[in-house]
Amino acid sequence: MSAGWHVTWVDETGSTNADLLAAGSSGAPGRTVLAARHQTAGRGRLDRRWEAPAGANLLVSILLRDVPPHLHEVTQRVALAALAACRDLVGAHAALKWPNDLLLDGEKLAGVLAQAGASATGPFVVVGIGLNVGWAPPGAARLGDGTTPAAVLDALLAAFDQLPADIAPLYRQHLATIGQAVRVQLPGEQFLSGRALDVEPDGRLVVLDDCAITHRIDTGDVVHLRPV
Repeated sequence: MSAGWHVTWVDETGSTNADLLAAGSSGAPGRTVLAARHQTAGRGRLDRRWEAPAGANLLVSILLRDVPPHLHEVTQRVALAALAACRDLVGAHAALKWPNDLLLDGEKLAGVLAQAGASATGPFVVVGIGLNVGWAPPGAARLGDGTTPAAVLDALLAAFDQLPADIAPLYRQHLATIGQAVRVQLPGEQFLSGRALDVEPDGRLVVLDDCAITHRIDTGDVVHLRPV
């Protein structure tokens, strides 16, 4: 296991993110990691359920107290570390989809969700990731039987510590969304179609719509309209 991380595995819990948010509020240190073999109330973005058979996939949350000015950077770091782990363990060359998904051959491999908290010792952030290792629902991807959730977690934490101070160039390099024709679901059931041009330092996605108007999107759900 990578040095400097406080890692705990449990057989079952409701949500590793919820557990670490509570632990962080009670003063748990940064670099605390909670992994579960099964979650009964796991959630992804937009409050979507995240379920998997017990022991099949990596279901883990990471508590960090070194909180950057823009919270999106933490999700980007965890996503980039997960990409490196997939590559190093099984040679899988995954890509990123804004704002927080990993894709393998155009299908969803993992999702990342960050939630902020505060305690008497200061602010913190909990980042959860669900990564399909041995099982995937229809229409999604998995790493396969050549590795285990525990091995993926170990490689992810090691890769996290190897990331550079400035991850923006690396994130752009692996972000398949840039250059894509996209449809973005915005808050309030509104949709925007156009082409993704870039990601700004604050994490906003820059989209040129079909009327040649530039939008900078802070929150939304992206669909790639052509294969990555």
